[in-house]
Amino acid sequence: MRGKTAFEFFCVVSAAFCLTACSSGTEAPAAAEKTETENPETEKAEPEVTEPEQTEAQQTEPADGTTETQKQDDGAALADPTLLYMGHASLRIVTGEGKVIYVDPFSGSDYDMTADLILQTHDHFDHNVLSKITSRADDCELITQKEALAGGEYQNFDLGYVQVEAVEAYNANHYKLTSVGYILRFPNEVSVYISGDTSTTDQMATLAEEKLDYAFYCCDGVYNMDPVEAAACAELVGAKVNIPYHTGDASKTDFDADNAALFAPAGAKILKPGEELLLSKP
Repeated sequence: MRGKTAFEFFCVVSAAFCLTACSSGTEAPAAAEKTETENPETEKAEPEVTEPEQTEAQQTEPADGTTETQKQDDGAALADPTLLYMGHASLRIVTGEGKVIYVDPFSGSDYDMTADLILQTHDHFDHNVLSKITSRADDCELITQKEALAGGEYQNFDLGYVQVEAVEAYNANHYKLTSVGYILRFPNEVSVYISGDTSTTDQMATLAEEKLDYAFYCCDGVYNMDPVEAAACAELVGAKVNIPYHTGDASKTDFDADNAALFAPAGAKILKPGEELLLSKP
């Protein structure tokens, strides 16, 4: 009985020793490993994203969404036309788009630019020398008194870069149905009245409603009204800037400075042949 009891005692002690060793040594590493894998956020944290700084151009972009380039382009589309007075009744206008308009070609020599539009007020020799314009665009428009008075009615023409309105021009030397004046309106909202050969007309009293910017008045006093009557017409029409032209007998002079000086309405401005005028809002 004692031997069996000693053996059983030995087995109990051995089992207890093995149990203690397993519980204290083999399971600890597994627990540590589990602790590390249960927290993936600390191991795979997303990098912090910061917004890029705005450039100076972005910071100053206008609230209306238009860019500076767009504003420059818009400005170019509305550039002011430039008028060249060539003497007598001859004008050349270059629009902001680069379109070239000749009015009553006769005086001067600056006809080298390709024409996009030619305007003729009537068919007298000192207004109709079309041969001076040697270069014309393929789509060049020619508007004479015939087209302007088609069907006996004063016509309007919208060419995009300019609107042309035919108006009355007549006196004892120029018949009402064979002569016209013109009002030109440009995209920059500037308007120009060109009287053509005329004296006071019935229509002039209504032109004040147009609130015109510039006006050219013939004032030779030979075939048309003199400077005093022309000044009275200027007061009647009420344009902001009034310019004498067709100041003398074309067979004698392109420009009569003495006659031009007698033209003295409000807003009078004298242009000499060869001088330019920027057609901006006065």
